[in-house]
Amino acid sequence: MSTLITPQTDARMANIIDKVRGGERLNLEDGVYLYGSNDLLTIGQLANEVNQRKNGNKVYFIENMSLYFTNVCEAHCAFCNFRKDDGEEGAYTLSGQEMVQYVEQHIHPGVREFHIVGGHNDKVPFQYYVDSLKALNEAFPQVTLKAYTAAEIDFFTRISGLSIREVLEELRAAGLQSLTGGGAEILSDQYRKKMRVNKANVEEYLEVHRTAHQLGMKTHTTMLYGSIESHEDRVRHMLQIRDLQDETNGFMVFIPLSMQPKNKNAGIMRRNSAYEDLKTIAISRLMLDNFDHIKAYFINIGAQLTQVALSFGASDVHGTILKERISHAAGALTPEGLTREELIWLVKGAGKIPVERDTFYNEIKVYE
Repeated sequence: MSTLITPQTDARMANIIDKVRGGERLNLEDGVYLYGSNDLLTIGQLANEVNQRKNGNKVYFIENMSLYFTNVCEAHCAFCNFRKDDGEEGAYTLSGQEMVQYVEQHIHPGVREFHIVGGHNDKVPFQYYVDSLKALNEAFPQVTLKAYTAAEIDFFTRISGLSIREVLEELRAAGLQSLTGGGAEILSDQYRKKMRVNKANVEEYLEVHRTAHQLGMKTHTTMLYGSIESHEDRVRHMLQIRDLQDETNGFMVFIPLSMQPKNKNAGIMRRNSAYEDLKTIAISRLMLDNFDHIKAYFINIGAQLTQVALSFGASDVHGTILKERISHAAGALTPEGLTREELIWLVKGAGKIPVERDTFYNEIKVYE
């Protein structure tokens, strides 16, 4: 391996470098130490080495559309500006056919995936959520349905009286192929109480993904960072995800989501720093040794910082999206989507090889 570009005199960092290069797993104390270190370049280069071993210079993206059937939600999470109460100005709930009509107006031939999330709308029955997927699957059978968070699946069990497995089986029969990663926030019940995350708790979130993996599904998972949580909370979050991956090997990618302020006019002091974003991506790569991919989500951190993140352990830049709403409702200043050509430019501009993929990371085209 190449030597690190910064002089290394700290014995603790040297030990972590030896562990990573020797294939030894990092522990909680290692992760907390890395968060406390100011040696960002060493952390980044070490994460880049890990990613190079796993993915070489390839960076993945997908042509996809983000769809939101409803913004009506029974939960009142402190960080969310997307949700509405039923009857509130701006609240909506689209039928399956209305969503099909929307997609017909905006889709283009290259779209391979619908990324579907929304509110926990308890004013409609579980069958509404099943029929929504069924309508899309029948109209666009060539497009993969990546739909609903683990928190939404848990919500469906409550409004239907079905088990997690039964809910997933009904949704799969309607066309569901993968779960989105949202709803994780920070996997700490103390955090969830303080942030009024009155939806799936830690064990329920993990159990939904465990069950999906047992059914043969591959899923995604996230971490929403940058509010009240400690660095230890973040590392413990990663360790719980890592433990489940050891058990099931069902996660395809880990997605660190940088918290957005509720007001687009919020100053820089209300946003995560670029330094913190890069450090979190790099530490995720180092801690999650059993994950193939760490995503740099341009919607949260911007296109140019995403390019830098590709040298700090990230191997995925998400997709075209077309019109993202949740982060932008919360104050994101980034584009609502990028074209395939822009994503290719972004990856090549970072000195990497763009690879168009499907939902399951099968390679469609390599843009040498």
